[in-house]
Amino acid sequence: MMKSMTFFRSLLSFGVVGGVLAQTPPPKAAIDARPTVTLSAENPKPMPVVPPDKVVVSVGDLKITAAQFDLIIDSIPEQSRASARGPSRKLFADQLVRILVLAQEGKRRKLDETPAYQVQTMIQSANLLAGLTYDQLSKDAKIGDAEVRNYYELHKSEFEEVHARLILVRMQGSPTPVKPGQKELTEAEALAKAQELRKKIQDGGDFAALAMTESDDPGTAAKGGDLGSRKKGQNFPEVEAVAFAMKPGELSEPIKTQLGYCLIKLEGKTMGKTFEEARPDLEKRMRPELAQKAMDELQKNGSVALDPEFFGLAKP
Repeated sequence: MMKSMTFFRSLLSFGVVGGVLAQTPPPKAAIDARPTVTLSAENPKPMPVVPPDKVVVSVGDLKITAAQFDLIIDSIPEQSRASARGPSRKLFADQLVRILVLAQEGKRRKLDETPAYQVQTMIQSANLLAGLTYDQLSKDAKIGDAEVRNYYELHKSEFEEVHARLILVRMQGSPTPVKPGQKELTEAEALAKAQELRKKIQDGGDFAALAMTESDDPGTAAKGGDLGSRKKGQNFPEVEAVAFAMKPGELSEPIKTQLGYCLIKLEGKTMGKTFEEARPDLEKRMRPELAQKAMDELQKNGSVALDPEFFGLAKP
C-alpha cells in the first residue's frame, strides 16, 4: 500500500494532465510550430535535441513525439518544467509510461465504459478547455488608452515610493538582539522611551543623530535611520500604513511592531513609475479582470438552468 501511495504522489508532484495525451500525433503544421525538446538555462548539463516529430515514447499502439512530450510538460506546474525537460526528463518519462500502461489496462478492463469514467472525463475535458478559453479571452481583451490611464489614476498610490528614516526602540520579546550593555526594556518602558525621543525631535533634536545613538535597528542606525526609498509591501504593514499616509517632513507617533516601537520621519514621497513605465504591468493586471467580465457575460447569455427543486430554489 505504501509503495502505491508513493507512486501516485510522485505523479501528482509532476501534475501530469491525462487530457493532453492523444492517440494520434498532431497535424504536421502543429508539430513544426512547436520547439524541439531543449534544455532550460537552469540545467547546465547538455541534453539531446531531437526533431519535434520523432517518436520518443511508445506504449503499445500509442506513440508520443518530442513535440507532444513538450506539450505534456507545458501542462505541469511551472516550477517543475525545467526539471522535467532537463535532469528529471527520464524520471518524468517513466512516470508518464506508468500512467499510460495503467490507462491501457483500464481500457482492457472496460473501465472507460463506466458512467463514473465518462462523467469525470467530460468534466476534466471541459475544465481544460475552459482554462484555455479563459486564457484566450485574456489575450484577446481590447484595452484602450483611456481605460489604462483611468486604471492608473485609480491605483496610482500603489506605485508610490516613500523615503523615510526610522528609530527603533526594542522591547522584550523582540527578535532584534539587545545592544551590549543595554537594559532590556518592557513594552511600557519602550513606549515611554519612544515618546521621550519624539519630544526631543519636536523640540529641535536631529532625527538622524538620535537614530545613530538611540535606534536599536542594526541595519539603519549607523545610517541615521535612513530606510532609503521603499515601495508598498517592503515594510511592516503597521509602519507602511503610517508612512504612506504622512506628508514629507512629518514625524509619526510611536508605532508598535513585533520588533518594538518605531518612530518614522518622512523625508519624501515620489511616484515610483510614470504611466508609460507602469503601463505593461497595468495591462497585465487588467486582462484577467476583463476576461472575468467576458466570462460573466457568456454565462449571463448562455442557456443555463438549475433545477429549482434539486438545488433548493423552489418557492415555499
